[in-house]
Amino acid sequence: MKLTAILVFVLCISFAGSTFWVPDFGGFDADQFPVPQDDPPVQPAGYAFAIWGVIYLWLLIGMGYGLLKRAEDPDWHAMRVPLAVSLAVGSVWLPVAVQSPVWASILIWAMLISALYALFRAPASDKTWALLPVGLYAGWLSAASCVSLGLLAAGYGYTSETTAAFAAIFGALVLASAVQNQLRRGPTYALAVIWALVAVVVQNLSINPTVAALAAGGAAALAFSAWRTLRAA
Repeated sequence: MKLTAILVFVLCISFAGSTFWVPDFGGFDADQFPVPQDDPPVQPAGYAFAIWGVIYLWLLIGMGYGLLKRAEDPDWHAMRVPLAVSLAVGSVWLPVAVQSPVWASILIWAMLISALYALFRAPASDKTWALLPVGLYAGWLSAASCVSLGLLAAGYGYTSETTAAFAAIFGALVLASAVQNQLRRGPTYALAVIWALVAVVVQNLSINPTVAALAAGGAAALAFSAWRTLRAA
């Protein structure tokens, strides 16, 4: 168990450190797609990606706490194994993303699935150091994974940018609602998805009000659903 705790902490460092490998990454370049994606409506406004700083720091602190205080705790160990998989994939995601949006989308879904598995196995105790940071991480990945599919759909000409945005928002809402209703704890998961949806509103207020309205309604619906679920838990 202790070796796994050490591995997860090291992977947290590697994951956060990957930003130094690709320091100027601000999303996919428009010309990485056959149909260039200039200011696509599916993508949140740029400020929203600042949440990664919080995710990196909270995971580092949380997994550092777990290493020092809960290295031999079986409840933590159950979470650490799938989290290690997600962080390992995440450590190489940025270098892949600058080369291939398709492979980046495949990898981000792998990150998401393993992160959700870790979230559901997060210990009931030590919420501040385990459940909450992993919830924020998994929530943002839920939104980002759906955005990646929307970008691919529009960028490869399978549908219009607006239709891709509608589908991605709807998919993120269905996924996030299902996860939060089953999880019944960890408000940071829903908060991360809401943060992404609000940033989609900001991105589209002037260029695509219909998408902005859908994202705003989705954020409100998810907030209400999460509130009811957490209140009843």
